Amino acid sequence: MIVDFHSHTRESDGALAPEELVAMMRARGVRIFSITDHDTMRAYGQFAAEFATVVPGIEINTTWNDNEVHVLGYGLPLGEDTPLANVLAENREFRRTRIDRITANLTAAGYPLTRDEVVAESDGGDALGRPHVAKALIRKGLAKDVQSAFDQLLVRGKPGYMPSNYITPEQAIDVIRESGGHPVLAHPGRLKDEAIIDELIAYGLAGLEVFYPTHNASQTAMFRERATKHGLVMTAGSDFHDIRWNTRGVGMDVDEADIKPFLDLVSG
Repeated sequence: MIVDFHSHTRESDGALAPEELVAMMRARGVRIFSITDHDTMRAYGQFAAEFATVVPGIEINTTWNDNEVHVLGYGLPLGEDTPLANVLAENREFRRTRIDRITANLTAAGYPLTRDEVVAESDGGDALGRPHVAKALIRKGLAKDVQSAFDQLLVRGKPGYMPSNYITPEQAIDVIRESGGHPVLAHPGRLKDEAIIDELIAYGLAGLEVFYPTHNASQTAMFRERATKHGLVMTAGSDFHDIRWNTRGVGMDVDEADIKPFLDLVSG
């Protein structure tokens, strides 16, 4: 069964318009999917997907012990008058403030860049991020590619680094549940400190993103076991942003039995 519950459009830091991403889902044979842009759900309403079931989703950036932890939310309402909508607006405002600080630091370090140049790379998207900074640096000839822009300028210890200060993972869980959704921990294999997993399970996490492109077999087995032990649903997602670095494209081929508890949860 081919599904994909984690993907991005240019409404956040993806490269494709919502309808272009959905066309990729169709070509891949994806039967059920979510678009989970960072801190915005504006992609919904911009595409038709009669070929598949769509589960409304979001990826919320959070901060825990000076590290970023991403929490996915599913089965969410699309209206503006929800607790979630207010939190997302706050996160997007923080993103804009962070971009101002990053561009000021880069300019002071000899890499002149303006907020307007970064915004231009978002193509009207709703949530600015470091990938937009990287693309602006490339366009101005100040970086070779996205990876080198991050490695040389945008990560901790480099002139364009600015720590995140989003809401906490617990606050994200709360607001997803208050808005009628179900919180899932994104790509647990990428966490710098896996201690957060048990903390969030105890707090009320509903699921783990067990099936993920960079999880190796042992990681997948470990997260599957942890989900089963704690009664959590399992999800699968490509985390697609751009075919240039997500060369496997969209879609994850998984056993239907593994995903059924999640589908039952979001359809209930």
